[in-house]
Amino acid sequence: MTQRTLAPSLVVLFALIGGSSAAFAQTAQGISCGSLTNHYGPFDYRTQKGGTLGIVEGAHFTPEVENLVKGATGFLGGDLAYTLGAFPNHHRALLSMAKLGVKEKTNQPKGAKYTVECYFERAVRFQPNDTVARGLYAQYLLKNGRKDESIAQLDIAAVYAKENPFSVFNIGLLYFEAGAFDKALTQAQLAQEMGFSRTELVDMLKQANKWQEPLAK
Repeated sequence: MTQRTLAPSLVVLFALIGGSSAAFAQTAQGISCGSLTNHYGPFDYRTQKGGTLGIVEGAHFTPEVENLVKGATGFLGGDLAYTLGAFPNHHRALLSMAKLGVKEKTNQPKGAKYTVECYFERAVRFQPNDTVARGLYAQYLLKNGRKDESIAQLDIAAVYAKENPFSVFNIGLLYFEAGAFDKALTQAQLAQEMGFSRTELVDMLKQANKWQEPLAK
C-alpha cells in the first residue's frame, strides 16, 4: 500500500468521518451502484499525479469542497460525485462524501448520483487491491453497526496487504477497532516479523491483555 495520500495511520484518517451515521446507513444488497464506465476515466487514484488528477481536483475537489465549506460548481455532493466518477477510489473524496452524508443526515447527499455506501462499493469494485479504499469501506460499515461486514472487508484487504508491512499494520489497527483482537494480533505479529518498527498496535494489544509473543520458528 504505497498510496501517496496515506496518513500516519488509517484510523487517523477514518476519525475524520466524524460521528456515526448509523441512522442513515443502507445496505448495498439489492442496490444498484451503477456502471464504472464514465465519460472521463475511470482512473486509479493511486497512480495519477498531476495531469488528469489535477484537472479534476482543480475544478471539483477544491479545499472548500474537501472541507465541506461550499461546492465548486453547485452542490457539494455533485462535485464529490464528479470526482468519484473520474477517480472511484479517490481516498480523500470518499472521506468527504462520508462526512457529507453525516452532515446532511442522509444516505444520498444532494447532487450525488449514488448513496454514500455505493461510492465505497464502487471504489473496491474498481480496484479490489486498493487496501486504503477497502479499509475506508470497512470503517464506514463499522460506524454503521455492521461489524461482520466490516471485518469481511478487512479480511480481503489483509490478503492484498500481506507483503506490505505498513498496510499490514494499518489493517491490524482496524481489526483492533472492530474488536477482532485475534486478527489484530496476527497482523501485529506479521508486521513485526517483517521488520516494521512502529509499536502502537502491539502497545494497544498489550494494554487490552491481547498480546502474545510469536511462537519461535
